[in-house]
Amino acid sequence: MTPDTVIDLGQHALRIAVLIASPLLLVALAIGLVIGFFQAATQINEQTLSFIPKLGALVATLFIAGPWMLQTLLSYTRQLIMSIPGMIG
Repeated sequence: MTPDTVIDLGQHALRIAVLIASPLLLVALAIGLVIGFFQAATQINEQTLSFIPKLGALVATLFIAGPWMLQTLLSYTRQLIMSIPGMIG
């Protein structure tokens, strides 16, 4: 196994991690911004106000994007395991 192969595997693993995490992070960011604007407009500075909507949005996002996230991770893992004999030999 050459250093180039290891670097390619690491880059692909990081790309998959970002791809899988991005739906949840983007939804949390969007909900946080909307609630932040609402809190700034109404001058309500309650910390727990942002927690429940974010939690609900993240659960909904997991239900919607969960199968895609799982399929992406499984296909990457399957591809990685299948390529082990080529990397060794």
